[in-house]
Amino acid sequence: MFSLQSNTTDIKTIDLKNPEVLLATLQELRQSIYQQGEEIFQRWEPLIKRRSFRKSAQNLAYYLALQSHDLRPLQAALIPWGLSSLGRIEARVLPNLDAAIATLAAICQTESYPLPPRPSIQSFLEGHRLLRRHTQDVLGKPWNNRWVRIMVTLPKSAASSYEYVRSLLQQGTNCVRINCAHDTPELWEAMIHHVHRAEGETGQPCKIMMDLAGPKPRIEQTINFCESDRLFPGDYLFLRRDLLGAESANNSSFGDTGYPQLTCTIPEVLDSLKIGANVWIDNGRIGACVESLSGEGVLVKVTHASHKGSKLLPDKGINFPDTLLNLCPLTEKDKQDLDFIVSHADIVGYSFVQNTSDIDLLEQELQTRQIKRSNPLAIIAKIETPQAIQNLPELIVHAAGKYPFGVMIARGDLAVEIGYQRLAEMQEEILWLCEAAHVPVIWATQVLEKLVKQGIPSRAEMTDTAMSEKAECVMLNKGRYQGEAVRILDDILKRIQEHQLKKMPQLRALYSWKYYDRS
Repeated sequence: MFSLQSNTTDIKTIDLKNPEVLLATLQELRQSIYQQGEEIFQRWEPLIKRRSFRKSAQNLAYYLALQSHDLRPLQAALIPWGLSSLGRIEARVLPNLDAAIATLAAICQTESYPLPPRPSIQSFLEGHRLLRRHTQDVLGKPWNNRWVRIMVTLPKSAASSYEYVRSLLQQGTNCVRINCAHDTPELWEAMIHHVHRAEGETGQPCKIMMDLAGPKPRIEQTINFCESDRLFPGDYLFLRRDLLGAESANNSSFGDTGYPQLTCTIPEVLDSLKIGANVWIDNGRIGACVESLSGEGVLVKVTHASHKGSKLLPDKGINFPDTLLNLCPLTEKDKQDLDFIVSHADIVGYSFVQNTSDIDLLEQELQTRQIKRSNPLAIIAKIETPQAIQNLPELIVHAAGKYPFGVMIARGDLAVEIGYQRLAEMQEEILWLCEAAHVPVIWATQVLEKLVKQGIPSRAEMTDTAMSEKAECVMLNKGRYQGEAVRILDDILKRIQEHQLKKMPQLRALYSWKYYDRS
């Protein structure tokens, strides 16, 4: 009935209205998942050094086996019998199946099948216990009656204002993020000093995460722009390979045309571009398509920009979603920053992770530095590309098998790389896979963005924030109203956790509506 060689399960022709047929189908499904899951786990087992992650890796293997089948008809057939539709199975694959099988067997009043034992309450809930344990290992203990943690990106001013840092903790911040792409080690050390001082005064623990900058292509120089410095759809833009000044650029073949030009911090990425490839700048605010190639660089035509024109500023990121960039995820600057991170931070944020060799590379660098620490540094893998999503199960096992580990859904770069229309879908898949592996997820990018920067939230971002309760941590970016955003986010998360646990509705009594006799 079930084929391990295919990615789908053909159960549409089975009479699932018959409870005995439904029971046999569940039994065969369970056996297939167990066999295939064990094959996956045995391949992973040599990589797992942390004993606390063994059961989690095994559950992830079973979940991958489960997701090789299309179970929608089976789910629909289970619901009329008052059984689990398997829609909350991520953290407990086999216990959930075993519980459904045992209950269905009781309904059928049959003992003709070799039934798995009904799981104990402890084993049924073990996945949730492991997720909470692994979350605490990475992000610290929950605080202030709130399960989902709040992470805040520290601005430069946090180095000079202790009061600002203390107020963030008082409002509900559980973890701070320092972006190593900005500022200096001296400023980072001042920020960290203020965090530790605030921990002592407020009594609230606060983890410190430091993000490695990684090989992010960015604008380095802009040349030949008109007075408005704005681009419109239909404009042309020249991406140069070399870092020439404005005078040299004006003497080049493309400089004579008067096209606006820019140089890239990683010029070798231009060698991989092909005609027709898409280029996105500044988190997708400007879109372009490659028109022609030359020895000096790449000519692109602007396809997307604001109707009022979009400014092109130095240090803004550049994405090449159609082009596979074989860049080492650890730059020389990252390695220098790691020396500081292992001595000062609790968590390292790993940018542009795409395959398991990237995890191995970071591990090699950490092994030479971990002697400075009494406890292992936790790793957060930032998922920003289609390749990272495709390789996510293997990335999880390689990292969580050795270190406290979590995943950040870096929605800024990810949306540009996979397309905005696929972001919500891929976000859900990342959440499901991580819950199956019992590893925490950080929901990041543009959370309460308008509130953080302007002081007034939009309706849409309030809804997005409520949905973030599915993750274990929510990250806020820098902005003038950051403290107010922490306070409001704390309130939203506390309210939503009364109604929602991951994706399971909590049937708390509704106080917004009261039954009354209309007669």
